[in-house]
Amino acid sequence: MIILGIDPGYAIVGWGVIEYTSNRFSVVDYGAVTTEAGTPFNDRLKEVYDGVDSIIKRYSPEALSIEKLFYNTNAKTVIDVAQARGVINLAAVQNSIPIFEYTPLQVKQSVVGYGRAEKKQVQEMTRVILKLEKIPKPDDTADALAMAICHAHASGSMLGKLNQLR
Repeated sequence: MIILGIDPGYAIVGWGVIEYTSNRFSVVDYGAVTTEAGTPFNDRLKEVYDGVDSIIKRYSPEALSIEKLFYNTNAKTVIDVAQARGVINLAAVQNSIPIFEYTPLQVKQSVVGYGRAEKKQVQEMTRVILKLEKIPKPDDTADALAMAICHAHASGSMLGKLNQLR
């Protein structure tokens, strides 16, 4: 199974494509779609859409795993990230890619085995699981690869089946 993991944002969208076959992981590619500060917001959304659409067309993933949005302390940021998630989801839907959402707690549990793990622990375990020399940068890219690992672990479980029903 080819999985595209996404860490959504509007300044940086981390992405990682992995292949998961017979309980083995291999990294296909990873990177970040970036938009420049000062660019009109709607133009940034178009850049995010175009970037993700291009990645989907290049790698033909069978699933898109994206972080479920959660509210922190800044309402404007959460609204802007929600809009970025919208164009990311649109790119997936227009390319007939099923979307699976996971909370940060689910990702930590899946990658580290502990739902309250620190960000650095998740990134290090992502590096180990994927047999990478170093943790990918920017952090958003490492987070996207963790999202893909989470879906790989969940896809054969009841969690993956429940997410597909939504």
